[in-house]
Amino acid sequence: MADIGIDLGTASVIVYIKGQGTVLKEPSVVAIDKNNDTILAVGEEARSMLGRTPGNIVAIRPLRQGVISDFDITEKMLKYFINKSVGRPLMRKPRIAVCVPSSVTEVEKRAVEDATRQAGARQVFVIEEPIAAAIGAGIDIARACGSMVVDIGGGTTDVAVISLGGTVVSTSLKVAGDNFDEAIVRYMRKRHNVLIGERSAEELKINVGTAYNRAVSTSMDVRGRNLITGLPRTINVTSDEMQEALSEPVTSIIEAVYTVLEKTPPELASDIADRGIVMTGGGSLLYGLDKLIKEKTGINTIVAEEAVTCVAIGTGRYIEYVSDGKIDPKDVYRHSR
Repeated sequence: MADIGIDLGTASVIVYIKGQGTVLKEPSVVAIDKNNDTILAVGEEARSMLGRTPGNIVAIRPLRQGVISDFDITEKMLKYFINKSVGRPLMRKPRIAVCVPSSVTEVEKRAVEDATRQAGARQVFVIEEPIAAAIGAGIDIARACGSMVVDIGGGTTDVAVISLGGTVVSTSLKVAGDNFDEAIVRYMRKRHNVLIGERSAEELKINVGTAYNRAVSTSMDVRGRNLITGLPRTINVTSDEMQEALSEPVTSIIEAVYTVLEKTPPELASDIADRGIVMTGGGSLLYGLDKLIKEKTGINTIVAEEAVTCVAIGTGRYIEYVSDGKIDPKDVYRHSR
């Protein structure tokens, strides 16, 4: 059985299988019937139920801000995704690497490890997200050279400087893609007296969201409920408004980058100035965020080619690094035997 890498994200789960690449990307959502405590749907099908379920059915996210909030549901969700990715009954349990934010506690790491083992792994590797993102972005982390990664997921943003296969300086903040959506919902309520759902907020973020002045302003229509009349209402929202709405979470991420750069040893800071900053994760695709970081830090900033799947790819390749002896997992990561 091939090794499997899983990006167990707050917003989505991405599965990478050695030799096959990224085989699955689905939302981290599970729909449950509360009457008999059974799972009705997982992934995309469950996501379509968010905000649209009757009283006895609830669509939940079993991960919050990068950590497990519901162990049993996470285990069942993992088992479902692993079986769906493989597409056949497992003759032999696979080795699975799964990533976690760099700031998680030992208890939270153990929860991820146990859930993965219960889902069918014979051996579990728990790896920090910035390391996985760097490997997935094609950075040779084993070199004695500083590399800076900014990984913006759904629940957390991890900023780290990596050298010799380990994290030298890092920070993790609970501000990421979900917070972008929440900021948009708050803005629409405050500015337009319209309440929109998280799916509508995500569409606004993807289509007209911006962190930097656009040369040409864009707009899109969004529907919500007028808080004064209680009736449906359609609003035309511009990218300039979205820049204002997203300014607070974007500023938090910029400050995190500053904090890590300030703590970086001078030799590694010199390497980063030469090599630039690499951004990964779905949140890094917000228009102009790379330009804003470059403007604020003076360091060239690029978005990785496979930004969304970088962490999953790196998590899968991590097992190869261990097998080839490029990395000793005991140096940096928690490794379960």
